[in-house]
Amino acid sequence: MDITRLTRTYRSARRLQQIINVFLRYGFGQIIDQIHLGRYIPFKKRLKAFGVWPALKGPSVPERLRMAFADLGPTFIKLAQVLSSRPDLITTQFADEFKKLQDEVPPFPVLEVKKTIEEDIKLPLDRIFKYFDDLPIAAASIAQVHRAELLDGSDVVVKVQRPNIREQIESDINILTTIARLLDKYVPESRFFNPTGIVEEFSKTVRKEMDFVEEARNCCRFRKNFEHNLDVYIPKIYAEFVTERVIVMEMVEGVRIDNITAIDEMGLDRKRLAKTGVDAYFKQTLEDGFFHADPHPGNIFVMPTGMIAFLDFGIVGRISDELKETMADTFLALIHRDFDRLIDNYVELGIVPEHIDIDAFRKDFKADLRDLLEPLYGLTLQEINFAQYLDTITHLAIKHNLKIPSDLLLINKAMLILENIGLQLDPNFDFIAAAEPYASRIIRKRISPSRLYDKARKNVMEIGDFAFLFPRQVKQIIKKALKDDIQIKMFHVNLPEFIKDMDRSSNRIAFALIVSAMLISSAIMHATKVPPIIFGISLFGISAFGFAFLLGIWLIISIIRSGRL
Repeated sequence: MDITRLTRTYRSARRLQQIINVFLRYGFGQIIDQIHLGRYIPFKKRLKAFGVWPALKGPSVPERLRMAFADLGPTFIKLAQVLSSRPDLITTQFADEFKKLQDEVPPFPVLEVKKTIEEDIKLPLDRIFKYFDDLPIAAASIAQVHRAELLDGSDVVVKVQRPNIREQIESDINILTTIARLLDKYVPESRFFNPTGIVEEFSKTVRKEMDFVEEARNCCRFRKNFEHNLDVYIPKIYAEFVTERVIVMEMVEGVRIDNITAIDEMGLDRKRLAKTGVDAYFKQTLEDGFFHADPHPGNIFVMPTGMIAFLDFGIVGRISDELKETMADTFLALIHRDFDRLIDNYVELGIVPEHIDIDAFRKDFKADLRDLLEPLYGLTLQEINFAQYLDTITHLAIKHNLKIPSDLLLINKAMLILENIGLQLDPNFDFIAAAEPYASRIIRKRISPSRLYDKARKNVMEIGDFAFLFPRQVKQIIKKALKDDIQIKMFHVNLPEFIKDMDRSSNRIAFALIVSAMLISSAIMHATKVPPIIFGISLFGISAFGFAFLLGIWLIISIIRSGRL
């Protein structure tokens, strides 16, 4: 027997029971029963509830969920932080509550910090740093940050991962994946929020964030992209002190970009800062195709020199040339009210599911787009809330069951954050005007002779490949047909679930028949006075009756708890 696997399974079961107990404490027992995880509920609580879980008075559902996430530790706090930027998916009430968890992570002991550094870099602390501050300047769900000074006198910050955070997060992700699938299966109304997709995206995001080597590479790439930009600063990475759990980078002196009072005290031009920050982001998305996907105010600093510094490169997004062109096409279609072209762009992006009736989709989606966009055309650029428009478009796509690429979601999230930052710095900030030069540049590049030549050459090569391969493929099909070797694979979408329900129903019927047979046997033994007899009652008869009675009660409770009485 694999002891390691058994231990891991045991720990996962213990953790799942802990998660369920926390959710029970905050009044989510009904959902736990609904997704068939009731066997992990302690017997006393199950007996007391008997399948009915009263709603708690006092805090609202979003507040109780936020408190439950806070009790469950770093993984759930990180999940709340990710979801807090997605009000289009989880509603504004939940997003606002989850935002309160951004800064509620206690630091871990400095002895653990120093131990991790020495283990990973394989040097004593005094051979790395001249000075190391024991008090962290920031503590997050995955890591915390300390000030330090290298032996050469360089001021740096040291980011160190929490102890055993990888094992804990991986275990929690497995449990969250299971819960998401159960929600999708047994709670149909949860499908609107796409719990499985949320967990998948979260797992990708958090795994990337836990790899500090990858974060260091991202930082170096940003530094290269902005090396000639005099308005944007990217801190230096000290590669010799970078591991999967430790990263050492240059200390950036400055204030958060949302600290308006401190910016005014430094005498900096807020309008210029707003333009610089947004220009830097559009350069990342529409020119470099490599962008900072978590530009919240804590990751953007304003330096005393007036430069803007980007920090924390754990979450990044990538945009292909095709996606950049499609974004430019979308921008043109919006300007010219070309809704058909706008829908074509969605189809080209591959976000329309294959099983959808395209004609019916075009009709319904076009009507929704008209209702959304027509009122905007009478407004000036300053009157259009561009970020709110993007948010509505995303919500509209979810309404029509479209598969939105994760990079588009990251862009949407970043634009919402950036527009909010821009408006704080400059209330008259014009987001679309800032984007227009970059979109126009892409459009001009798209119709340039070199670009057209590249596209024509690619199309000719694809036609050539098709002309070469098609006869061979037809020949193979004919050969298989002549040999009766053609196989057709069919899959019924709901057949596995139907089979499971049939199995469950047949098992209950068999169980009920066994109970009935035992009751009848008990009656026959009692009537025929099967010995031994005690007080005129057959001992075997009364025993069979008691056992059948208990099994019958068990069957009734299981049916009530399933919610399908």
